[in-house]
Amino acid sequence: MQRASEAGIKAGVTRTLEQRERAVVLLVAAVQFVNILDFVMVMPMGPDFARALGIPASQLGLIGGSYTAAAALSGLAGSFFLDRFDRRPALGIAMLGLVLGTALGAAATGLPSLMAARLLAGLFGGPATSLSFSIVADVVPAQRRGKAMGVVMGAFSIASVLGVPAGLELARQVGWRAPFLAVAGLGVVIALLAVLLLPPLRGHLVARHEAVSLAHLFSQRNVLLSWAMTFAVMSAGFLVIPNISAYVQFNLQYPRARIGLLYLYGGAVSFVAMQFAGRLVDRFGSFRVGTAGTLLLVFAIWAGFILAPPLLPVPGIFIAFMLAMAFRNVAYNTLTSRVPESFERARFMSIQSAVQHAAAAAGAFLSSRLLAELPGGALRGMDRVGALSIAITLALPFLLFAVEGAVRRRERPVLGPGMAAEAP
Repeated sequence: MQRASEAGIKAGVTRTLEQRERAVVLLVAAVQFVNILDFVMVMPMGPDFARALGIPASQLGLIGGSYTAAAALSGLAGSFFLDRFDRRPALGIAMLGLVLGTALGAAATGLPSLMAARLLAGLFGGPATSLSFSIVADVVPAQRRGKAMGVVMGAFSIASVLGVPAGLELARQVGWRAPFLAVAGLGVVIALLAVLLLPPLRGHLVARHEAVSLAHLFSQRNVLLSWAMTFAVMSAGFLVIPNISAYVQFNLQYPRARIGLLYLYGGAVSFVAMQFAGRLVDRFGSFRVGTAGTLLLVFAIWAGFILAPPLLPVPGIFIAFMLAMAFRNVAYNTLTSRVPESFERARFMSIQSAVQHAAAAAGAFLSSRLLAELPGGALRGMDRVGALSIAITLALPFLLFAVEGAVRRRERPVLGPGMAAEAP
């Protein structure tokens, strides 16, 4: 009887902890929804504000690149101080700054002013991302973290399924400035809810015995490999991503009125895939799942952006691309969350965010140098951009294998004399 009672109490405590974890994960996912929507809606809207503001389509990568470059700088700066504060108010401040930058995007009058607004949004969006992933890693144990990361990263899919099509339709019906104001208003609401409903998040302050130096992080081979993996993922993706909307409209003659449907279908597939990928990562590991996503991504880029004419119709290209990104990104983000110890996590994640955004900026800026706009708006050079993206993407499985192996060795329990270690 006593054992049954103890088991019942233990099960009840476990359920309560998992419910609290779920509440925190959902709040963080809501924050990420606004953060990601602010970022992803700008790229498919590119042809709209390019026409209105007189911006060449070949220069649209500069708009996305300005955001990510600023996010890289702020992420690097945040690595020096974010671990010193409760994560809840820090996240609230980051969200409010992001909202201000988004709102100012609606007041842009040309390329310089729009880039300035995106720079401001990126300065706060970068820390918001690193804090979000730090909160999940702090609250959710490693054995359930793949599923939690899938939920948080599902915000990308929801933004694509609901936010991007709604933003594109709002821009078509009202004007390109309207989506910036709508996202800013939503961001204010979510930021207030996060500050009011999230519990205090100070566990990393209790665990930290002394400040973690940058030298300590840079001396760890696993940390450096993780950042290299991040650079490969983001630079390869952002060679292509900022130019998809313009390419399918002007090169493949896909109608503007149906662009929103692309993000609706692709986002729906991505959302389901991310939940499935999170469970697969928990079961099979990041290397296997990430490698499968990498191979599918290589196929999607080759079939959609290198072959002329494309091997797949436009919706097929987009869905394959989004599906591959879902598997690859859940695998790599779950793995990177296991690299740092809890007391160094925010500093690690801040630098990781800096690398992530710097790589995205590098990819976006490089694509604008490789592309040229032909009469009528068509882009020349997309095959070169796609080939370079594939070359960088193919490095990911090797990096996943190396990082996952090192993490498993570190996490393997210390065994007494005569005890055999379990196979990873």
